Amino acid sequence: MSVIVVTGTDTDVGKTVFAAGLAGAIGASYWKPVQAGTDDGTDRERVARLLGLPGDRILPEAYALATPCSPHRAAAIDGVTIDLDRLALPQVAGPLVVEGAGGVLVPIVGTTTFADLFARWGVPVVLVARTALGTINHSLLSIEALRARGVAVRGIAFVGESVPDSEATIVRLGGVRRLGRLPHLDRLDAVTLAAAFADHFDRNDFL
Repeated sequence: MSVIVVTGTDTDVGKTVFAAGLAGAIGASYWKPVQAGTDDGTDRERVARLLGLPGDRILPEAYALATPCSPHRAAAIDGVTIDLDRLALPQVAGPLVVEGAGGVLVPIVGTTTFADLFARWGVPVVLVARTALGTINHSLLSIEALRARGVAVRGIAFVGESVPDSEATIVRLGGVRRLGRLPHLDRLDAVTLAAAFADHFDRNDFL
């Protein structure tokens, strides 16, 4: 089983849309182990709508927490105790795209962050970063945090308008591979996402 973890430099950087595009491009199953915030729907439901994937390829969350905040706090508010053993990677046929929540140092339970969980899994990650102001600092700090825990960074995927200097600076200083950039789409649906992903990324970089 080939596993690709998709994580972000912050919340709302576009990693769910990127993860959906990636899952569609390589024919992968999708799993978000911890969802925090369910009033507006879940990322699993959003990916399912975007891709129209069969139900058995959109895996249920290990924890779906109602409160939209950091998982450790959402779990406390909801009266849930997160058991890290329940966050073991599921076994599926074919590739699996796994999406984290928030940024790499968001705490899950106790002192364990998503970066620690990725290290526990021992699989490479794709870091998703917006191209807006502040991305250099957020991206480089995220790369350092991952590498400090022995997590391999497969590469960085940008989301937003083209900002060549920022993108090149992150790649150079972070020593990471630029995988591509997903532009903002005026109309976001299965057709436009698949076309944009095919235009801006090489699926072979993920296989």
